[in-house]
Amino acid sequence: MKKLLFVLFLFSGIVAKAQHDPADQIISANWDVVGGVDFKIIKDTQMYAQFTPEIKKYANKPFELEGYIVPIKDGMKQTKFMLSTLPINQCFFCGKNGVPIMVLVELTEPIKFTYQTVTIKGTLRLSTANALDNPPIALINGKSI
Repeated sequence: MKKLLFVLFLFSGIVAKAQHDPADQIISANWDVVGGVDFKIIKDTQMYAQFTPEIKKYANKPFELEGYIVPIKDGMKQTKFMLSTLPINQCFFCGKNGVPIMVLVELTEPIKFTYQTVTIKGTLRLSTANALDNPPIALINGKSI
């Protein structure tokens, strides 16, 4: 499941136009920064994020995103999840959409799962590791604001 979520994130920039309710999609300057990341496929088992100069200037600094919780694990309280620009009910699995941009979130304190948007502030971490094994973009030490 975890690897599948990473793959979903990875192909966020390589999908056809999604058919979703445009009113639900979160659009912001910070999501534009995240959405500018491209990926280089080396072979079937290796893919690496190509970070833009714009996102690099935010690396290891406070960063804020509003989005929808996409759980990685079961439970009403979440500390580690994916944050998406689209709600989970418009997820790739329903067959009606492409894959939205997603960022891994690691919170210092759990928050209750909700279908409403949440705003997270944390430290933006960029990973140069194989993106098929590790999410390239994360908000760590985050908190809900």
